[in-house]
Amino acid sequence: MSKYDNLGQYLRQQKNALIPLTFAEVERIIGQKLPRSSRYPAWWSNNPSNNVMTKVWLEAGFKTEQVDVERRKLVFRRVHPADPPRADHPAEPKRRSSPDLFHPAFGSMKGLIQVAPGVDLTEPADPEWGKVYDK
Repeated sequence: MSKYDNLGQYLRQQKNALIPLTFAEVERIIGQKLPRSSRYPAWWSNNPSNNVMTKVWLEAGFKTEQVDVERRKLVFRRVHPADPPRADHPAEPKRRSSPDLFHPAFGSMKGLIQVAPGVDLTEPADPEWGKVYDK
């Protein structure tokens, strides 16, 4: 259980697609102060590996936008229905497939190929290619 689970429950209960909140309201919802790192826009990014709270709002089906750290406010936007809790990886959002997005095999070979140090992938494979020869 995360200290931010109250935020996930709050967001799941909302009927609107856009939920504007101040940082003070978020603190009331979670029952404690936000960390000092919340003063930086990057903390509010929608990268699931960013922080524990990010995973909570993503699993609740929301993304952050219009983050204003100076005025201490943001908007949570519903992007899909909340994911059901998963016992195997509760903090990892479930992947969604859509015809507009990527093929299901996209990324399936990630990490299988390693480039040796010093290899320049932008260098032509055939250095003679493109040279004009006089005959």
